Amino acid sequence: MHGKDILQKMKAGLFSSGADTGKGKSKMSKHTTHGFHCLKGKSNHDMEDYVVSDFKKKDDSELGLFAIFDGHLGHDVAKYLQSHLFDNILKQHDFWTNMEDAIRRAYRSTDAEILDKAKVLGRGGSTAVTAILINSQKLVVGNVGDSRAVMCKNGVAEQLSVDHEPSTEKRLIESRGGFVSNLPGDVPRVDGQLAVARAFGDKSLKLHLSSDPDVKVVTIDDDTEFIILASDGIWKVMSNQEAVDAIKNIKDAQSAAKHLIEAAVSKKSKDDISCIVVRFR
Repeated sequence: MHGKDILQKMKAGLFSSGADTGKGKSKMSKHTTHGFHCLKGKSNHDMEDYVVSDFKKKDDSELGLFAIFDGHLGHDVAKYLQSHLFDNILKQHDFWTNMEDAIRRAYRSTDAEILDKAKVLGRGGSTAVTAILINSQKLVVGNVGDSRAVMCKNGVAEQLSVDHEPSTEKRLIESRGGFVSNLPGDVPRVDGQLAVARAFGDKSLKLHLSSDPDVKVVTIDDDTEFIILASDGIWKVMSNQEAVDAIKNIKDAQSAAKHLIEAAVSKKSKDDISCIVVRFR
C-alpha cells in the first residue's frame, strides 16, 4: 500500500488508525461540508461500525462518498465494504449513464466477493447505507439493512433509505425458503437469528437474505440543509425529526455528528453508533 493510499484510508476514518472522528469540505462548492463521529457501544466486542466520508474527483466531476457499514458477528465484512464497495460502484461501465443499476450491480457483486471470501472474512455480515453526492447537486442513496439516510429540507426530515426489517420483509424471506421468528420479548429475526432482513455476508443465511439495495435519487436544491447517515444506534432511540431537530442549529458538521451521538447515548442507546452529517449551507 502506497503512502498516498494509507493517507486516503486514514482520511476515510479507518478505525485501526484510531480515527473515529473527522471532517472535510468540497473543493467545488464552498458551502458543502461533511463531518463524522463514531462511538463504540457498551458491548464487549470490538467496534463493528466503519465509515467512509470523503470527496473524490472522477472524470470531470466531484463525488462526495459517504457510507456507514454496521457489522454483526465481527467487523471483517464491514471493513471489507469500507475498502471495496465504492470502488466497485465507480468502476461499473454505466456508472454515469445508469447509476441506479450500477449501484445495484455493485452491491450484488461485492456481496458475491464477500461470500467467496467467507473463510477469511468469517460468518458475519454488515448493513450498508451509501450516499454519492455528485457536484453537490444530486444525491444517490443506496442501502441494505437498517442503517439510515435522512435529509433535512426547510427543517423537515425526510427518510431517503428503506429500513429492511424482518417483520416488513417477511413475504420475501419466506419466498426464499426462510422464516421470521417472533418470540416474546425479542425482535423479529430471519431464521430466528438476524434482526435485519437484508445484509452483506451472513453466508449461513444467504439463501434467505437479500443484498439487493433500495436506491433513491434526490436533487440538492436551495431548501436542502443537510443529510444525516447513521447506524441504527441512533434510530432505535430517536425519530428522524428528533434527529434533525437536535442538530439543525449546529453549523459545524463534525460537531453536529458528535452531538447527535451524545443525544442518542443520553436516551440510553447502547449500540456502536456512527454518524455522518453533510451540510449544504
